[in-house]
Formats: sequence, C-alpha cells, structure tokens
Amino acid sequence: MALLKDILYKVHLRSVHGSTNVEVNDLQIDSRKVKQGTCFIAMKGVSVDGHAFIAKAIEQGATAIICEDLPSELNDAVTYVEVKNSAEAAGYMSNEFYGNVTEQMKVVGVTGTNGKTTIATLLFKLFSAMGYKCGLVSTVDYHIADKIVPSTHTTPDVISLNQLLKEMYDAGCTYVFMECSSHAIHQHRITGIHFAGALFSNITHDHLDYHKTFDEYIKVKKSFFDGLGKDAFAISNKDDKRGEVMLQNTKAKKLYYGLKNVADFKGKILENGLTGLQMQVNNDEVHFRLIGEFNAYNLLAVYGAAVSMGEEKQKVLQVLSGLTGAEGRFDYIISPKDLILGIIDYAHTPDALENVLMTIKKLRRGHEQIITVVGCGGDRDKTKRPVMGEVACELSDKVIFTSDNPRSEDPLDILADMEYGLNSAARRKFISIADRKEAIKTAVNLAKHEDIILVAGKGHEKYQDIKGVKHDFDDKKVLQEMFELLER
Repeated sequence: MALLKDILYKVHLRSVHGSTNVEVNDLQIDSRKVKQGTCFIAMKGVSVDGHAFIAKAIEQGATAIICEDLPSELNDAVTYVEVKNSAEAAGYMSNEFYGNVTEQMKVVGVTGTNGKTTIATLLFKLFSAMGYKCGLVSTVDYHIADKIVPSTHTTPDVISLNQLLKEMYDAGCTYVFMECSSHAIHQHRITGIHFAGALFSNITHDHLDYHKTFDEYIKVKKSFFDGLGKDAFAISNKDDKRGEVMLQNTKAKKLYYGLKNVADFKGKILENGLTGLQMQVNNDEVHFRLIGEFNAYNLLAVYGAAVSMGEEKQKVLQVLSGLTGAEGRFDYIISPKDLILGIIDYAHTPDALENVLMTIKKLRRGHEQIITVVGCGGDRDKTKRPVMGEVACELSDKVIFTSDNPRSEDPLDILADMEYGLNSAARRKFISIADRKEAIKTAVNLAKHEDIILVAGKGHEKYQDIKGVKHDFDDKKVLQEMFELLER
C-alpha cells in the first residue's frame, strides 16, 4: 500500500485530475486483475490498447488511472494522471511501489542476441557457490535463492518483475542476475531498476518482426547501456563489431572481454574438446566444463562481471571451472551402444546455429556425420528462415527441416520458407518432416556409429506451440527415447 503521490516520483506528468493523496493497494496493467483500491495503468501494447479498458477498470474498483490519453468523460471519484508514456510510468511506479529494492541489491543485466541465458545462469551459479543468496531472471526459469519459479517470458511484465525482485529482496538475496531482452528494454519493463552492472554478449539478426530494422534493434540494446549510472560497470564483447558502439555513450565504467582483440578480460583457447575448454584467462590457465568457442566468450563475460564486483580472481576461476551451463544450451547425451552423440541446443537464429555447428565440426575426431534437425518459429521474423536453412545445409552432412513452434502458421509454409533459395548442393542434403518427433526419430535412424545429431531451436522448452495450444514436447526426452528404441 502506498500513496499515489509517492509512487509518481520520476514519472513524466502531463496533467492530474483529482487528488494524488489517495491510497493505492495494488498496481495493474491487466484490467481483469483490477480490484478495489487498484491503480490501473493503461498501456498501448503491440496488439491491445489498455485505454479501451479504463471504464471496466473503474467498474471493478480502480481509484486511480494512469493514461496517455484522457477519456472524454471523467469520473469525479477517480484520480486521472495523464503521462507522456504509460509503459515508462509503469516502470518507475512499480519500482517505487515495491520499495526500490534494487537499490539495496546488486542487480546485473545481461543483453545481446545469443548467450544471455548461459551468462546469467553461470553468474547465478557462481555467486551462489561462493556463498551469496542470489536471484535469477532467465528464459529457462526464475530463482529466488533456492526456490525455483517457472519462467513465462525472458523478462516478465514490469509489475510482475518488480514483485519478483521484492520477493528476492525479502528472501535475503544480495545479488540478482537478469536477462534483459530487447523487447523488455523497448517496452520499459526494466525502467526504474537500479543496475549495478550490465553485460553485452553479441548482436546478430533476430527479432526483426518486432524491431523492423537491424539498426532499430541495435539502438534498443544500446539504450540499456546509455541509461546506466556512473556507479555501474558496463562490460562488452570487444570481438563483436558493435561491442564498442554499445558502450560509447554510457556513464558506467567501460570494460571489455574477448579472444581476438586486446581486452581487460582476455582469453585464449588452448584446447576445445568434449571434455571441455582448456583456456588461458589473462595470466591463468584453467579447465572449464563448458564446450565451444561461444562458451569461451560467455565464461570471460562472467569472469569479468565477478571481478568487477570485487571478487578475488583465483577464487572466481576455481569455482567457475566446476560449473555447468544452462539447460538446453549445448546439452548432450550419448547412445550407449552406437555412441551417437545427441546435442540439444536453443539455437534459433542463423548466427547461433552457425556457432553451434562450427563448434561441433571442431569436436569431430574423424569422419563422423553431422545430422541436424532444425525448424523456425511461426509468427516470427520470416527473413531468417531461408538463412537458417542455408546455414544448416552448409555446415551439416544431412539436414531434416521440421516444425519448431509453428504457432498460428501452417508448418508446411514455414518449411517452404526454409527451403527457398537453397542451391543444388544443399537440396541434396535435406528432407522435410513437419512432425518434430518423427524428424528426431528419422535423424536417429540415419545415424551410424559415433555420428553427431544436433536438435536445434527449442533447447530447454518443454512444449510445442501449435494453433495457440501448448503440447508437451521435450527435445532431450524425445531424443533419449529414440536412443533407447535404437538400442533394443
């Protein structure tokens, strides 16, 4: 509970109608959840405009309305606050309503196209192993110290996020590690949060269905760093061609990590195999359990963040060397008899798929076939579909195009988009099987002794979204079942 006037701090006000000296019991952006004493924030979303539900919110007991456009008729019993941007206002108000807890914890945000989940998860595991109580907000799940809450979005809606952060604070968490998606940044879901630091992994072709242009996508990511305070740290990938651009206007302390260029946190891969990475990190040689060059970057980012927050270098490397990554990120199982290596990875962008397949190529010891099962999500950026198909065929020996989460689209239309523009050599390598389970089964049947199967695109997800219904589906579980059938 709070007074309306107290939670309007930092909000860009245009006009106020009624008293701000009213008590607010609850904040809501969903009119269906409004009850007596709620402050309803009418937001203009991608598909729904909350302004259409102001009357309904008042009917249900809202005593205050935050909006960008005032209704034509005002209710004398209700306070109306006209603001410049409702989404931005929701960020500042939620932060105030839940007690500004992020100023009393160290919150670290991770953004970029690929690597966010692994970096945030590794930071959570590292600091937890070093004895701190931590929170984690990730695509896979949310952690409040030892308690796990299933994840709904990479970054939750602004009110849910601030509620979650308050729960973390109340549970005694002193550190919070959070994935910050471009959608969350653009929609002000993280506005008002005090960040102790932020990390940039990389930026490649993704989410153009939402941002429309790559330049816009870059600007949104960059705005996260532009908003950091001078007491924060900002760590960027020096080897990414936009790595320096991300930090050019930040007030935070600038630091860089990389394998190829001069950096504050410099790494060198000495050995990359199925047992992990042997690396030189600045002046120390360390063995990590994670595999692949992309994980070398993730590990350097985590190391840089920990050192930037005052942790002792040797201790960080010692603990980090024993950690495993996030579920569904280069996750693998091996069939007992034929020793077929099955890899499950969330790679759902051309760049991520290329990174995973290049890593697999480097792990090959002889003439093992690489068989890739891959699809593209429905109702998402269509321009990446032919590129995904091309990358898969170029870097694999055999490819099976299949459904990912088709959502409202016809899976056959998505497969046709993936096949479009393939050259004659690529066309000899692939087949299309819309049924994902059947596609994984076919890959296993095609595999011979010690071949490598990559099942890409869904990673940790435990469902398949078809026509608005989420059906149980777990790539790793299905692959394991097919291996067991093969062994009989």
